This record gives sequence, C-alpha cells and structure tokens, in this order.
Amino acid sequence: MYCLQWLIPVLLIPKPVNPALVNTHVMFMVLYLIGFFLERKPCTVCSVVFLAAVILICYSGIGNCLFWASQCEEKKGQKNHENVRLNINTIA
Repeated sequence: MYCLQWLIPVLLIPKPVNPALVNTHVMFMVLYLIGFFLERKPCTVCSVVFLAAVILICYSGIGNCLFWASQCEEKKGQKNHENVRLNINTIA
C-alpha cells in the first residue's frame, strides 16, 4: 500500500472554478497518472483501489470527478439556461 501515498493526493486536488482552466487541469491529471504508472509501476492492489475510488467519485453525482464535469452540473446549467430564457420570454 506504499503506492497509494502518491495516488491519494490526486483525488484531493480541487477542480478549477474557471471553466476555461478545466481542460488544462484534466491534461495535468492524465499526464501525471500516466507518468506515475509508467515510472513507479504500482502494485495491482493499489491500482485497483485507486481506480475504484476514481469510479466511485466520478459516478457519485457530486460533481467532483477528476476528468470531466458531471452530468448533474451539465443538467443544472441547462435547466438554469432554460429558466432564464423562459423568464425573458414571459417578460417581453
């Protein structure tokens, strides 16, 4: 489980608030993980535990996925955009 000390902090790095920086964040995460797996060659148990944690975080619906915006955030954004459009149409 020594390998996990280098993988767990990756889960704690927050996503940037600015949507323009999300692509850079994703690229950094992917390159870090590829470099880590090629250089350190973690054991199978650590790799499975880390991948299970990433899958649970990404599909939990909280919106904290490392690699993309969750569907919940996208649906909220679409609903807010539709509500604003409806409000503008009713005012006009």
